[in-house]
Amino acid sequence: MKLYTAPRAPNPKRVHMFIAEKGISDIAFEALDLNAQQHKADDYVAKSPLSRVPTLALDDGRHLTESRAICTYLEGVYPDPNLMGVDATERAFIEMHDRLVEWYVMLPTAQWIRHSHPGLAALENPQFPEHGAAQGERRKAGLDWLEQQLSTHDWVAGGRFSIADITAYCTIEFSRLMKFKPADAGYPHIQAWRDRVSERPSASAGDRID
Repeated sequence: MKLYTAPRAPNPKRVHMFIAEKGISDIAFEALDLNAQQHKADDYVAKSPLSRVPTLALDDGRHLTESRAICTYLEGVYPDPNLMGVDATERAFIEMHDRLVEWYVMLPTAQWIRHSHPGLAALENPQFPEHGAAQGERRKAGLDWLEQQLSTHDWVAGGRFSIADITAYCTIEFSRLMKFKPADAGYPHIQAWRDRVSERPSASAGDRID
């Protein structure tokens, strides 16, 4: 298998962290330069029709896009260590928390950054600064929820590290482009959790593709 990816981009990083947590060693990586529009090239669009990263090329010639779908596939192929739940109840609650992070923290964060940061103008053309500012405000509701959750739980989905923590961590780290630091913004529990996750070996996965 081969993962088409982009260093430091939040969704590819989710998959890299997932792979690292699983200890999977038989996936090749090919980095795309997003600023150079390599994800718009015809040969890549044939793999990912919406020109998004990451894409996982399977050994049978098919291609999986969407980071959550890629992780679901890898969870099935490499079941240990489990990151998505061991039974129906745990799977449902982990997925619920992962989706809450995706919709109410990650999505507005991505829109805030993509429409506000000058370094991303090539990817979000045209940028709409007012939309970015509005999404920056909207994300606070998600961060408030996450802060409350982490004030009573060690991990995003409860008692153990899961894919929900990976999604949340990649989002918080992406926010560093805007010089966001949870503690400075009034989120001490998110900061403490972030610092614990950053100590995991998987935290640096995907930052550089050699």
